[in-house]
Amino acid sequence: MENFFKLKENNTTVSTEVMAGITTFFAMSYVIFVNPAVLSLTGMPSQAVFLSTLIASAVGTLIMGLFANVPYAQAPGLGLNAFFTYTVVFGLGFTWQEALAMVFLCGLFNILITATKIRKMIIRSIPDTLQQAIGGGIGVFVAYIGIKNAGFIQFTSEADSILSINNSAYDAAATTYQGGVTNVVSGGGIVPALVNFTNPGALLALAGLFITIILVVLNVRGAILIGILATTHLGIPMGIVDLLALSQSSNSLGNAFSELGITFGAALGKEGMLSLFSDASKLPLVIMTIFAFSLTDIFDTIGTFIGTGRRTGIFSEEDEKALDDSTGFKTKMDKALFADAVATSVGAVFGTSNTTTYVESAAGIGAGGRTGLTSVTVAILFLLMSLFSPIIAIVPSQATAPVLIVVGIMMMSSLLEIEWNDMEEAIPAFFASIFMGFAYSISYGIAAGFIFYVLIKTIKGKVKEINPILWVSTGLFILNFLILAFI
Repeated sequence: MENFFKLKENNTTVSTEVMAGITTFFAMSYVIFVNPAVLSLTGMPSQAVFLSTLIASAVGTLIMGLFANVPYAQAPGLGLNAFFTYTVVFGLGFTWQEALAMVFLCGLFNILITATKIRKMIIRSIPDTLQQAIGGGIGVFVAYIGIKNAGFIQFTSEADSILSINNSAYDAAATTYQGGVTNVVSGGGIVPALVNFTNPGALLALAGLFITIILVVLNVRGAILIGILATTHLGIPMGIVDLLALSQSSNSLGNAFSELGITFGAALGKEGMLSLFSDASKLPLVIMTIFAFSLTDIFDTIGTFIGTGRRTGIFSEEDEKALDDSTGFKTKMDKALFADAVATSVGAVFGTSNTTTYVESAAGIGAGGRTGLTSVTVAILFLLMSLFSPIIAIVPSQATAPVLIVVGIMMMSSLLEIEWNDMEEAIPAFFASIFMGFAYSISYGIAAGFIFYVLIKTIKGKVKEINPILWVSTGLFILNFLILAFI
């Protein structure tokens, strides 16, 4: 194990890696429950999606750990599954089988651009300032997820600001909605505010935050994992953690395997791939949708790698330099990008939306994870989850939220490297970092940073400083926004 994962070389130990893997798993375990809830709205069987989520996450994370030897975990992306459900299926009218076929093709496209170095060239085209901004921005994004999951903020929307309810135009006269209210889209009239902390959940998260911060400041070994466990135990007498969930589970493994037969291979079948290309008039829309899937997936992953790997040394200077002239899969970055691309296609075959590298991997990295042993630990836990889901179900979001806040704080140190007094650097850096949290999307933050970087360099007459790939990437981002606006 020592020789395979090179633990001493990465200044880590087996116990540290295992604890880091457990920490990452707890920080991202919510996806196991959220992903089926979102994708099942399309008509996909919920239990099948539950199992395919576990399988895709485990396979993708194992490849990341064993092939690339880096501490990143993979799972179906929540932003991407929302795009899958609400835009591709509900908005564009594709069936869930056709949507899975597009996800499968997206994975093949990502494998192609990874093998041909296009993906790596994109990374090298990003200026140093933007790379630092992306790293700090992911810290902002992760911390915001933690604050939101903790229940520390509430939102009030003015009636005039409500744009749609259940994907239909808002009707102020409507008093009932068939099936209840599943989603509300509000405009700029929505106002965030701090909660009054009378809610037990918010109080538990606050206590968990205090516990985690104290342990981290005191440099207690395994502080983050201890914080999760301590907060979970504290939630029992508060009535938030329900121990009855240990004996009552809505997820039946036998039923899940039975339903998996419905989704497995559906992407490649008659109702999937064959149906997708049966209507020539839809071909441009299909291509544009695959492109939208791919672009978001690519930059979510690149942003996570740059933001977490650079500062911690997971990707060494040699790895980054090798991006310019390496062939095949010789470096960690080569292998990590390949693992991420393969996971998407594997996930689509089993029956889930794009599998991507999770930003919550930062929680495990913050706990000391530096090698693929962390990823292998996460993958094993995903597989065990199929048998012991009630145990994970009792860990409340209030227990993992403080972890994300603390990790976000740690990652924001990258913002120190930016010359904030220089508006030429500050404006693109702001949109690539702070805006990342405002837009609630890593890829949208990167897109905004790229667009303003190109704009400012052009205005200043420094067009030659813009890498050709950055021009192309920026153009594709703008095209993607136009596509989303009209579909």
